[in-house]
Amino acid sequence: MKIPVTGFLVDSGDDDTQHSHKLYITSFNGNPVHVHSISGITSINDGHSHQYASWTAPAPTGVPHVHSYNTFTSMSQGHTHRIQGTTGPAIALPGGGHYHLFEGYTTIDGSHPHSHAYNGRTSNEVSSR
Repeated sequence: MKIPVTGFLVDSGDDDTQHSHKLYITSFNGNPVHVHSISGITSINDGHSHQYASWTAPAPTGVPHVHSYNTFTSMSQGHTHRIQGTTGPAIALPGGGHYHLFEGYTTIDGSHPHSHAYNGRTSNEVSSR
C-alpha cells in the first residue's frame, strides 16, 4: 500500500554529514498536517525537577490521530533526561481545534540514577512548522 506524502527538505548548511537537512511534511494521504507544542515541569525526584518544551511530530488534520514526541529536559544537577512517547487521541475544543493529553516517565539518568514523571496537555493544533 502506498500513501502519498508531500513536503520539502531544508539544508541546514552544516558540515555534519549525518544531520545536514530537515524534512518538513506538509500533507499525509491528502490531508494537511499539524503539530502541537508540549511543555511542562517534571515531578521532583532526587531533590530536583526539570523543565521541558518541544513540538510533537506532524500528524494528519481532520482524521483520528495521535502524535509522537521526543525531547530532552533542561539541565539540572549536571544532567538531563529524555522524554519520549505518544499522545492520547485528539480531544475537541469548544471553539474548534483540539489538544492531546500526554504522560510518562523520563529516562533514568544522573549521578544518583533516577527518573521523573511528567504529564500535561498539548497546545491547540498549529499548521506544520
